[in-house]
Amino acid sequence: MLDTEPDLSERLFSDIDFSDGAVAAVSGGSDSTALLILLKTHLDRVAPATRLLAVTIDHDLRQGSAAEAREVARLCAERGIAHRSLVWSGKKPSSGLPAAAREARYRLLAEAAQADGIGLILTGHTADDQAETVLMRQAREQGGREEARREREIGDEGGRGVAGMAPATLYDWQHWIVRPLLGTRRAALREVLRRQSIAWAEDPTNLDRHFERPRVRATLAGDDGARRFAQAMASAGQAAASREELGRRAALLIRDLASMPAQGLVRLDPAFAALGDIESAVYALRILLATIGGVSFLPDAARSQALFERLRAGSLCATLSRTVLDARRSGIFLRRESRGLPELAPAASEGLWDGRRRITLADRESRLLIGPLGTAAAAKRTVAEDGTPPSLARAALAAEPALWREAECYSFPGEAGVPPQVGIAPVVAPFARFLPSFDLAPAAAVARLIGAPPLPALPFHGHSAG
Repeated sequence: MLDTEPDLSERLFSDIDFSDGAVAAVSGGSDSTALLILLKTHLDRVAPATRLLAVTIDHDLRQGSAAEAREVARLCAERGIAHRSLVWSGKKPSSGLPAAAREARYRLLAEAAQADGIGLILTGHTADDQAETVLMRQAREQGGREEARREREIGDEGGRGVAGMAPATLYDWQHWIVRPLLGTRRAALREVLRRQSIAWAEDPTNLDRHFERPRVRATLAGDDGARRFAQAMASAGQAAASREELGRRAALLIRDLASMPAQGLVRLDPAFAALGDIESAVYALRILLATIGGVSFLPDAARSQALFERLRAGSLCATLSRTVLDARRSGIFLRRESRGLPELAPAASEGLWDGRRRITLADRESRLLIGPLGTAAAAKRTVAEDGTPPSLARAALAAEPALWREAECYSFPGEAGVPPQVGIAPVVAPFARFLPSFDLAPAAAVARLIGAPPLPALPFHGHSAG
């Protein structure tokens, strides 16, 4: 027997902290519409003063999408829910359209949340979506398909096992995206809507087998669907637990064996290469390589494993993920390679500089330029006499961002004289865009290491992102 609506809403939302309000992503389909109705029921009962904003993203990819957004607006008006429609405008890519649409959707949802001062976004992903995601990732990992590589390149949370979608994902290091329906079947949600005589839209692309997800969805609806669904959900749970445990072990290694003797330079204790827990060491190394190199996806696991084996054999100097790994008796040093650094350009509060630094400007009229410090300027910097090879410290400094006025270096982060209207903060590159809650431990460890802003607290009662 299906849960009643109050019981279901209590089970779904009772652990979530809504003190800062919530944005509900509502497309007009059954899953997101049920999310909105159940969420409104819950908040009316336990926290009626909570700010609730429904946001519909019109991807502008097919006829009828604007009408569906208007239907959501009508439903929200009937229920006394604030609503906003946002359109994904501009040219659409000729390939990788689902991934690009997903990226645009999260960006627009985050912008809506930011505009209203809300840090929490809820989406209607269900247990059915979770099973489909796991089956797709299993197929990609088994087949080594190009789609898996492309997902990693756009910063998706895939590509690190078949754990499926995380119950919460931190977007842009600011907004928590929570998926409260991951344990709920679509059939139960549709029954909730039928009981209240609430209609929903059917997206025709969900039946278009040119796309991967509809093909997988069709297999789950077949004669063997129940068994495949159960296996996928069990695999997701096991993979999530394994991934969290691996992340915790990697975080301990980073905490105990990694330091930052100079800006842009990470030192690993020589004992790192002799660790018996090779799996955790390789995972920690992959995260550090991507972070120092400013790369949004972890380096290939096989190449990283081979690099670690070479590291165990003795002294080594190699490059992977734009990061130079230089192993000496005094330590294992990681720094950004000198190739491919950004050109000198006007400082702007948009995106990330070299994938490694988030720039913020209070003065939009600033004429400051930003670019690498460079070898000549780095040679004039004093480096600490702490056993770190001075040549490595200066090579790392040369790749760090500096502020310039014309041809003169105006200031360097970490030194006196940086103008207060300019902020240059390190980021944990592989998790800067999407940080699944599976990976909180290693992300927090690296953030502490490099001086990145701390993680915002998880939006669940009694939990902390640290």
